[in-house]
Amino acid sequence: MTFHASDIFNASILIVDDQQSSVQLLEQLLREAGYAQVFSTLNSREVCALHRMNDYDLILLDLQMPDMDGFEVMATLRTSESESYLPVIVFTAQPGHKVRALQCGAKDFISKPFDLIEVKTRIHNMLEVRLLYKELKNYNALLERTVQERTAELRESEARFRCLTELAADWYWEQDEAGNFTKVTGPVLEMLGNGGEAMSGWDETARAELKARIAARQPFLDFVLSRVNRDGSQQRYQVSGEPMFNRFCGYIGYRGVGVERMSSMT
Repeated sequence: MTFHASDIFNASILIVDDQQSSVQLLEQLLREAGYAQVFSTLNSREVCALHRMNDYDLILLDLQMPDMDGFEVMATLRTSESESYLPVIVFTAQPGHKVRALQCGAKDFISKPFDLIEVKTRIHNMLEVRLLYKELKNYNALLERTVQERTAELRESEARFRCLTELAADWYWEQDEAGNFTKVTGPVLEMLGNGGEAMSGWDETARAELKARIAARQPFLDFVLSRVNRDGSQQRYQVSGEPMFNRFCGYIGYRGVGVERMSSMT
């Protein structure tokens, strides 16, 4: 993430001070330094409304003002801000106010009377940090949108996959990491039985091999399972499956398809 030097000088700055002379001094200093978007107000009660409308990159705020001082302005800004980063540099002639200002959310402070070199340096440095923060915020928003779009694509792809597997097979199944069925389409439970005597008659060698493959998290294709019913007829099932993993590469179970082959008499 990078930005050009021109981005800093095109950043929007709001000066808040009840002293017209201080405002004029800062406006002249900033414009001579090359800043193109410099605004000001003598009324501290206007700050929050102005910031909501214009989303300033930096607010230069005097702490000692009538009606509503700088501490109250910062408190109001923090409650109305949609983001946690408060782009404020405070002015103060009281050394004891510096720590309190930082605790209230100010990112830096400038002492009065002004040292013009200090003022320009702190403002330039603060704007660099602010623009980097905005770039990071925008990048995170883009990343989140990308993840959401990709997730939607995957869900759509998953839906198409299930639709196709339902058409191409007798049933579709999913199991969690403990081997429990979590999704089943088709008569898979009826095919495999519900436990007890219904589960008897299986080719236990084949079942053990299938369990071993699942335990080893191996994919399998057209694996044949068979069982002999009480009437002597034989049922054959052909199953295919693959392990599933989450986006952190953690194992979450299996999914697969199955078809019942024609039964025969033994």
